Formats: sequence, structure tokens, C-alpha cells
Amino acid sequence: MGGSSLAPLVFSRSFRKASGRPELEVLDSTEPESVASVGELDPARTLYVVSSKSGTTLEPNIFFDYFFERAGRAGDRFIVITDPGSALEKEAASRRVRRIFPGDPKIGGRYSALSHFGLVPAAFFGIDVAELLARARRMAELCRRDAPGNPGALLGAAMASLQMKGRDKLTFSVGRPVDRFGLWIEQLVAESTGKEGTGILPVDGEPLGVPSDYGSDRFFVRIDAEGKDNAEARKRLAGLGAAGNPTVHYELADALDLGAEMFRWEFATAVAGALLGIDAFDQPNVQEAKDRTNEILEGKSGAASPQSNAQDRAAVRSLLDSIRPGDYFAITAYVPSTDANEAALDRTRLRVREAKKVATTLGFGPRFLHSTGQFHKGGPNTGVFLQITAEAARPLPIPGRPWGFEKVVEAQAAGDRASLLAHGRRVLSVRLSTDVARGLEDLDRTVAEALSSK
Repeated sequence: MGGSSLAPLVFSRSFRKASGRPELEVLDSTEPESVASVGELDPARTLYVVSSKSGTTLEPNIFFDYFFERAGRAGDRFIVITDPGSALEKEAASRRVRRIFPGDPKIGGRYSALSHFGLVPAAFFGIDVAELLARARRMAELCRRDAPGNPGALLGAAMASLQMKGRDKLTFSVGRPVDRFGLWIEQLVAESTGKEGTGILPVDGEPLGVPSDYGSDRFFVRIDAEGKDNAEARKRLAGLGAAGNPTVHYELADALDLGAEMFRWEFATAVAGALLGIDAFDQPNVQEAKDRTNEILEGKSGAASPQSNAQDRAAVRSLLDSIRPGDYFAITAYVPSTDANEAALDRTRLRVREAKKVATTLGFGPRFLHSTGQFHKGGPNTGVFLQITAEAARPLPIPGRPWGFEKVVEAQAAGDRASLLAHGRRVLSVRLSTDVARGLEDLDRTVAEALSSK
């Protein structure tokens, strides 16, 4: 989850599979259909990498239990990446896994992309890790310089100073071949800065619009490589800059420049945190959501009932009417993270942006709990949340546990909602049937009607 999964996910989407190397699949969802789809892989032809810094995070631990049984309890099918002395390290040793790669306890999870957590999966996938790190080292050397020759310090200072001027929505436009890089930056910035009632909200996945689509709270960043398929986005960025919006553009030679960009953004985020007077290396509200989930699973706390269904226009309209200039609209979806579901929810978020002129975000649960979830609870009270859950199509038991994945994702959604409400956030929870595609269509229609009604 979080820092242990997002770098491998970005690498898997940014590089072509090397000849003779395995596919790289990343599972960071407890949603039953997502788990089951990975479970269909032939265990005899699969190497499972279980990755968790603390070794106590619920999701990778139950993934380990589930796939260990599916692989016939064959420890040589497993590799574990975890910090020395963790409970996961002890469990891995007892299960006689093939190899344990140690994490560095001095490195926080979201800053661990260029450590074993990102590099071991990258190496299996056939990425030139030596070159990736060589480019990162060159960026690190630049970041040891005094400003203005320090690219990380300059970016961090810009992020912090613009936040202080009200431009606290750091909006990414990321092009090929690294178009999923925004997911990684999103976690880094949101979890590092979203606390103590302040922070910088990363906005990933919104296509660039025209100046009239936005308020005055944006800072636009474009990241891409030279190529004709990026020309239109660059033109839009120039238009936004000409209209008075702060913009910056980083051009990569190729995907191996991700090493340098990861270091740039890690350094910049630490600088921004220091200038904002916050600790960029803790995440207090992430643990809060974990604790609420565990309480629900252990029967110590009841799960709050969903408030609405996809056709409840009055409830949706009430939520949307609460949006004010400077707010942001967040869709938190506990449904399968498929391309089709993402496209459907992107249509809905863009409707809201066009009508309300506010930033919009989309997160799939439980991934976002370890990403923007910290900002949702610890950042400013400017978020308006549409939570989406769905009935499980089938139960999916977890060996050795009294509950299955369907109960885990339900508890995570309920714990998330309870935590948001405890912080006084505006939240509407919508429950879909097992036909998620149809439910998302109905919800999009409801949002459109609510936005058009007077």
C-alpha cells in the first residue's frame, strides 16, 4: 500500500516489458474482485513480492495470507521487502520465503521509491536500475547546491510560497510515457503537507482546461517527454500561463528520468514542508483511519449505514450545493480500479469542475487512504466528499481470519467516513449494487441533474 506500491505501479506503466522478463502486476486494493483477478494467475508461474515497511499494515499482511495459501504454502514463491525486525520479517522467515530484502528504517514509506521498495520490483521487470539511479544521483548533486542552482529547493519554495498566496491546488498534467507518475507525486505531497489544518492539495488526473475552467487557487505542473501526443497539453499549459496562472514544465528524455524526478519531488516536498512549518515526514491521520477500520473489524465499533443510493438527487444536490470557491470535490471510490470505472468517474468529476470551477480529485479505496487520505482529514476543511461503495459480487475468504476481503473493504470505507465526519467534513456516501458499471452511469446522471437543477 501507499509508498510501497505506487513506485512499482508507476514503473510498470512507464516502461515496456523487457524481453524474457515477467509482467509486473501491482495489487494495492482489498476490493474482492481486484484481489480475485490477481488470484487467477498461475502460482507456479508467479513470484509474489510482499512489500511493507512497518510490517504491520493490514492490506499486505492479508494479501500474504491469501496468496500463500493459493501457492500451496510454497515459501520459495515469495519475496518480502520490509524493515529489519518487523513482524512481517519474522513471519516471512517462519514461512521460509525465498529472500527478504531489508528496508532502511531512516527512509519513510513515501520517500522509498529509490530504495529496495521501488528498485526490487523494477529490477524484476527488467528496468535499467543502474541508469535510473545514476540520473537520480545527478539530481541529488544539483540539490546540494545553493539556490538558484538547486532545482529541488526552487520547486519547494514555489510550492510553499504559492500555497501561502492561496494557490494551494498543485495541479498535475502528466504525459506519456510517464502518465501515471502523478499518482506517486499525489501521495508524496498530500501525505507530507496535509496536516495541522494546512497543506498543498495535489490534483492528478484532471485534463487541462481553459482559463475560464478554474478559480485563482491553482499551480499547474506539466511533466512529459518530447512527442506529438503531448503538443496539445503543452499548448493548453501555455494558455493558462498567459492568463496569469503560475506554471512549470519539466521535460524528460525518457522514462529513466523518473529517478531524477522522484528525487527532485522528494527534496522539493521536504523544503515546502519546512517553509510551511510542518513535519513533512509524519502522517498522523493515516493511523487514525487504520484504527477505525480495525475497531470495526473487531466489532468494537459499528459500521455507519450508507446515506444514499445512486438515484437520490436531493442528497447529491445538497452535497454539491455546499461547494464554495476555494473548496475541492473529492470522489473516493471503493470499487474496482479498472480503466472503465476510472473513465466513468472522470466524467463525473469534470462535470463538477465545469459547473463549480473547483479542483476535483479521484481516489480508489483503499489506496487513497495511504495517499490523499491524510490531506482529507488533516488538511484544511475545504473538501467535499462523495464516497462510493458497492455490494460485493461474491465473498472472498482470507485464510486464518474471521472475515473476508468483502468485510475488509466495507470496514475501510466505514472507518474512512467516520473519520471524515469526526473532522467536520462534508460527506455523502452512495451505495451501488453489484452492477458497478450501471451504478456509476446512474450516479453520473444524478450528478448532472443535480448540477442543472435550480
